[in-house]
Amino acid sequence: MGTPKETGEEGISLQLVEDKEKGGYKNSVNHEDGESSPLREGDDYDPHLHRNVPHPTTNMETLIHILKGSLGTGILAMPEAFANSGYVSGFINTIIIGALCTYCLHILVRTQYIICKRNRLPILTFPASIQIALEQGPKGLRPYAKASAIIVDVFLIIYQLGICCVYIVFVATNIKQLIDYYWMEIDVKIHMLVILMPLIGLNCIRNLKLLAPFSSFANVITFVGIGLILTYILDDMAGPSARDAFAPIGKFPLFFGTVLFALEAVGVVIAVENNMKTPKSFGGYFGVLNIGMFVITIMYAIIGFLGYLKFGTDAKGSITLNIPQMDITAQAITIIFAVAIFISYGLQCYVPVEIIWNQYLRKRFEDSPKKLMWEFVTRIAVVIVTFLLAVAIPRLGLFISLFGALCLSALGIAFPAIMEIAVLWPNDLGPCRFVLIRDILLIIFGIVGLVAGTYVSVRDIILSFM
Repeated sequence: MGTPKETGEEGISLQLVEDKEKGGYKNSVNHEDGESSPLREGDDYDPHLHRNVPHPTTNMETLIHILKGSLGTGILAMPEAFANSGYVSGFINTIIIGALCTYCLHILVRTQYIICKRNRLPILTFPASIQIALEQGPKGLRPYAKASAIIVDVFLIIYQLGICCVYIVFVATNIKQLIDYYWMEIDVKIHMLVILMPLIGLNCIRNLKLLAPFSSFANVITFVGIGLILTYILDDMAGPSARDAFAPIGKFPLFFGTVLFALEAVGVVIAVENNMKTPKSFGGYFGVLNIGMFVITIMYAIIGFLGYLKFGTDAKGSITLNIPQMDITAQAITIIFAVAIFISYGLQCYVPVEIIWNQYLRKRFEDSPKKLMWEFVTRIAVVIVTFLLAVAIPRLGLFISLFGALCLSALGIAFPAIMEIAVLWPNDLGPCRFVLIRDILLIIFGIVGLVAGTYVSVRDIILSFM
């Protein structure tokens, strides 16, 4: 790779190197000693050793965040996903998609590390990484570098806000079940309004480390809830002969979108990896990422398989909605998951707030005495936007499929592959350019998943209002 020019279209734009102290991005590469240096191969520079994170998380805290980031509404939607695929196809493809998501996350993290090492930078965000990757990559990709960072930001914001919308619909719907049973029937939108203020309070927690205890508690009660669900599912469960091993292929995009939504927590994964005390422990065969994704994938496959055998095509967008509310165990399950998903809202909302505030708004208020006030205004506005979207489209299962297919096919599969091609171009693409061929196949797969999944989800959302 030649030495980049300082100006011109082949030059590397450094405005996407995040300034942790002031927010926004710097215009040069500054190191801990205050010196500025041009971009060059990193040699023995190790980005992990130069990170300066104010409140780093331990390996266990990082694992907890990953589990909580993925063990949300997605696992409860798996029986409905299996109803769109069949139990054989569903189980096999859940394992395949889980392995694919994990593999693409490894590509993303590894590629980010190479970019940081080459440019002697301690840390980069996902959008910053893809912009610098394209600016240093093949000439044909360089004109799209700046646009790529904005596109990634937009997808991340849409996806994370989509998760938050799903969480609001889920919590409100489950509360409605209990209120309807014990008191009177109230519109689900009223329940959404009731939880709005507590959600605003939760999203005003500014420190990711402070969210770790909440995530730990949510994880514990989530596992308890899953255990209770399994006891209910296994009671008088139908055998495989009563269900379809394979579903019509036309329903598969809905399955794909739901599973991708459930498994691919790319926004949370990048955020927690950047915040680790020992980031070298993140990768590897027995690293934090593999352990977390293995546990998550197996649990999703089991819940989807058993839940589909129990409920068949009657499976709803959340398995909690299939459980009758007459007995105390069913009510306990509803309460447990409503509380767990409510707590998880803070972690999921952390990512869009970080992007919107740190990368676009903070620099405008840097010298303002009311900077902190404007940050809280941003946090409150984000919650209100998710609330309004949830009120507008309270279709839980279709919401999940739409955001999974629309955003995660790009963020979790296609973009990491594009980044790797740009970073390894032209001499490090493996024998017979194997890496190039593999990444092109991943890009094609991501685009097909995005188009097919989004089309089917939007179509079904429209039909659900008719």
